[in-house]
Amino acid sequence: MTAQNLYDKDFYGWIYHNIELIRLGQWEAIDKTLLIEELESMAKRDKHELISHLIILIAHLLKWQFQLKQLSQTWIEFEGKSWKRSIDEQRKQIQRQLNMSPSLKSYLLQAVAESYEDAVALASKETQLSITLFPLHCPYTIEQLFDEDFYPTPDDK
Repeated sequence: MTAQNLYDKDFYGWIYHNIELIRLGQWEAIDKTLLIEELESMAKRDKHELISHLIILIAHLLKWQFQLKQLSQTWIEFEGKSWKRSIDEQRKQIQRQLNMSPSLKSYLLQAVAESYEDAVALASKETQLSITLFPLHCPYTIEQLFDEDFYPTPDDK
């Protein structure tokens, strides 16, 4: 079976076949083109995962800032606990990912910028607040995004 056939029919098998070829030093037997494509794909998946976590984190921080006061005035018992849990969880997930792949830290500013528009769209959809109510750019610094004690001051809107 060729490397391409194994890749197409049994990806998991293809991975371990290539691991074994590398262990044995059989570099000439490795399909370098497929291996490079997969490594690039893995890097893209890591970036995509980071952006996905940032979208949820930022959306919930925006909801906290722009809707918490309104909801807590409507429902006295509303404290935003589920948003807080989500914010805390996304921070943990991002930190775990950055610990496993520290080189992603150099991509953080770009990832925040790339995720912000989707975060605003999500916050707007979930709150029914106009998209124009939210800032054009992320109002939170990287430090604030990852500060476990930071929750934005609710706006009076």
